Amino acid sequence: MRTFKLQVQVTADGYMAGPNGEMDWAGGTPWTDDLSTYIDALTKKVDLIVLGRKLAEGFIPAWASGPEGEDQSSIDWMNQTPKVVISNSLTESPWDNATVAGGDLTETVNKLKAEPGGEMIAYGGGTFVANLIARGLLDELHLFVNPVAIGTGMPVFPNTGANQRLRLVSARAFECGITALHYAPKSA
Repeated sequence: MRTFKLQVQVTADGYMAGPNGEMDWAGGTPWTDDLSTYIDALTKKVDLIVLGRKLAEGFIPAWASGPEGEDQSSIDWMNQTPKVVISNSLTESPWDNATVAGGDLTETVNKLKAEPGGEMIAYGGGTFVANLIARGLLDELHLFVNPVAIGTGMPVFPNTGANQRLRLVSARAFECGITALHYAPKSA
């Protein structure tokens, strides 16, 4: 079974976006080489990117345009790695190197995890990430905590009415002030 991990930027107070999806807070902390090296190692075994539709609509075209300030190897990896966009509203992909998968989220993800291949990584907006976490579909959570608090917004963790137990695998602070927290779900 393939490992499915989440990589997400978060604020120090636990939000992945502002109340209206704002991500302006994330641009205030330029990455340093030590963080870039860590991200490279995190994605080295990944051969499938899984996205929610809402994020895919901006994410895929942004990387296809070769965003300014990104190194060419990151741009190439983002563009060349196959993507699956989880959506029940799209029937086919409007993007190169991306397919659409719909239906029940749990069944869809478990089917992808059962396919041969390397690791899978999720990037997504609030609803997509919350559903992955709430359904226990992730094997690893990589939270990149930025040194900023925004007070309100889209929380990383959904309110499921139950405690969500995690086991800390590792924690690492980077020169830029971002801290990577690597968690695994902890079984009851």
